[in-house]
Amino acid sequence: MNYSKRFIALGGVVAITFLIKYNTFFSGYEQISNFRGGDLEEETWNPLIASSVNDNLLSVVIDNKQYTNEEYSFFMDDNLNIMVPVNILREALNCSAHVYDGKTLLVEKHSSEVEFEMEEYTATVNGEEEAIISPFMQKDDQYYVSLNDLSEYLDYSYSWDMQENQALASDNSVNTAIVPPKYDLREKGRVAEVRDQGSYGTCWSFAALGAMESVLLPEEQSQYSVDHMTLSNDFELTQHDGGDYTMGMAYLAAWKGPVYEDDDPYGDNRTDSDLAPVKHVQEMQIIDGKDYEKIKEAVFKYGGVQTSIYNALRSSQSYSPYFDKVTNSYCYIGTEKPNHDVVIIGWDDNYPKENFPVDLEGDGAFICQNSWGKNFGEDGVFYISYYDTNIGTHNVVYTGIEDTDNYDNIYQSDLCGWRGQLGYNKESMYGANVYTAKGAESLVAAGFYATAKDSQYELYAVRQFENESSFGEMIPVASGKLSNAGYYTVKFNQEIAVEPGEKYAIVLHIITPNSVHPMAIEYVADEETANVILDDGESYISSNGNKWVSIDTVEKANLCIKAFSNNQ
Repeated sequence: MNYSKRFIALGGVVAITFLIKYNTFFSGYEQISNFRGGDLEEETWNPLIASSVNDNLLSVVIDNKQYTNEEYSFFMDDNLNIMVPVNILREALNCSAHVYDGKTLLVEKHSSEVEFEMEEYTATVNGEEEAIISPFMQKDDQYYVSLNDLSEYLDYSYSWDMQENQALASDNSVNTAIVPPKYDLREKGRVAEVRDQGSYGTCWSFAALGAMESVLLPEEQSQYSVDHMTLSNDFELTQHDGGDYTMGMAYLAAWKGPVYEDDDPYGDNRTDSDLAPVKHVQEMQIIDGKDYEKIKEAVFKYGGVQTSIYNALRSSQSYSPYFDKVTNSYCYIGTEKPNHDVVIIGWDDNYPKENFPVDLEGDGAFICQNSWGKNFGEDGVFYISYYDTNIGTHNVVYTGIEDTDNYDNIYQSDLCGWRGQLGYNKESMYGANVYTAKGAESLVAAGFYATAKDSQYELYAVRQFENESSFGEMIPVASGKLSNAGYYTVKFNQEIAVEPGEKYAIVLHIITPNSVHPMAIEYVADEETANVILDDGESYISSNGNKWVSIDTVEKANLCIKAFSNNQ
C-alpha cells in the first residue's frame, strides 16, 4: 500500500500532538527519544511541539497571578522555552526591567543584575557570563525574553505543566525586599537633565515633569515644557505663585499636556494653549506618606518619584543650618510644612548620619534631584536624610504614560481635578457623570481618583440616559482594587456602543477603607480655583446605588469621573 509523503507527515504531527496532550510518552519537553524505533531530531520536532502549545490556550502563572496568551503575546519558542514580553516583567516579576539602545535588556531584583544582549546566547549575571538557550529577541515591535532563564538567575522556581499547557514561576528568594540597600538612577542612565527654575515658583512642575522624563528613560528621551504646565492649566496662578503636585496631576489627567520643551520654551512668560499633548498620562500613583520601602520600589521599578520637602534655602548660594555644602546633605527637623518639590532618584541605607549638620538617630538618605541648576549640590543632586520631617510625606510616581493614539476621545468636566472629597459619612458611595456622545463611538475606559490606599471600585455604564430612573439599567463594565491612592484609568471588560448625540452615564462605586468622604470632586476651594467652571457637566450621587440625586442639590461641584472612547 502506498502513502504520499504529505499524508505521512500529517500523521506524524497528529501523533506528536496526541502524545503531548495525553502525556503518554513525554515526562517533559527537554528529552525526546525513540519514537517508532528512531531518534527524533529536536530541530524537526521542537517546532511542532511549540506550534501545538501556541495554538491552544497557553497560560503563565507568576507568583500566583495568571496571564494567558489571549491577552498577552507570549509564546513557546523552538527551544521549548516560554518567551514573555518585556513590558510585563515589571509587574509580573516585581522587578526593574529596561531596554537600552534597543539591544540590551537589564533586569534587576533583590541584589541581582541580569543583562541580555539581542540575539546573543549568553547573559551577564552579576558580572559573570552565563550560557542561555533562548536569546533576548524582538518580534513584531515587541521585546521578548525567556522566562526559564529569568527564573534561574532571579531565584525563581520554574516548571512546565503539560496537562494544563501552563508555565509556573515562583519567587524563592529568602530576601523579602526587592530592592538593594543602595540604588542610584544616575548609574542606570535613568535621570532627567538637571534644569534651573530661576526666580520662579515652578519647582512643582519641574519635579513632576522631571519624574515623568525619568520614568520614560532609557527607552525614550524627551524634555517637557514647564511653561506649558504652569501657564496653560486651568488654575488662576502665575509662575511666581507656586503650586503643588495635585495641579500637575490635574493638568496631565485632563490631557492638557505634556508638550515638548522646544515647542514652549521656559522663562519667556509666554505659552501656546493650543499645543496638543505628546503623551497621555493615564495613571499617577500617590505613595503613602513615609512608606520608604514603597518609595524605593517605585524608584527601582518605574523611575523618579516626585516628593515635597520644607526648603530652608532660598537659592543655591544661600546658607542654612540644615544643609552641609561640603557633603551636599540636607535634613530639616521641625514643624514647617513643605514648600518645595524635588525628585527622588535613589537612596543609600548606609549614608553616614555624620554627613548631616544636625544630630540624627541613624544613617540613611534619599538621593534627590533639585531644579536649581548644576551649580547646586552634586551637579544638581543632594542627599536628604531619612529623618527629615517632610521627605517622603507627599509622593507621586507617574506609572501610566501612554502614546496619544491610545483613545480617540476624552469626556470630562473636572479640569482642575481632585480639589476636595464628598461622601455620606461612610466608606462607600456612588457617583455618576453624564456625557453626550460626539459621534458613533465605543466607550472603552473610565478615569477616576482613589482618595486613599486599598480602595475598591466598580464601574458601570448607562446607555440612553434620560433621568435618575435610568440608573436602573446600569451595565457592569469593570471592578477591582487599587493599592495606592492616585489617578487611574480602568479599561472596560466590554465595549459599550453609543450613537451620535446619545446621552450616557459612567457610574463609579468607590469603597475606601476608613474614609467618610471617598469621592474626589472639583469645586471652588481657593483663589487658584476661583474661576472653576461648574456648569460644564451633569453629575449624580447616591448612598446605595438605588436613590440618586443631582450633585447640585448637595454641593456646587463636579465629580472627578472621566470617560474614554474610540470612534467606530
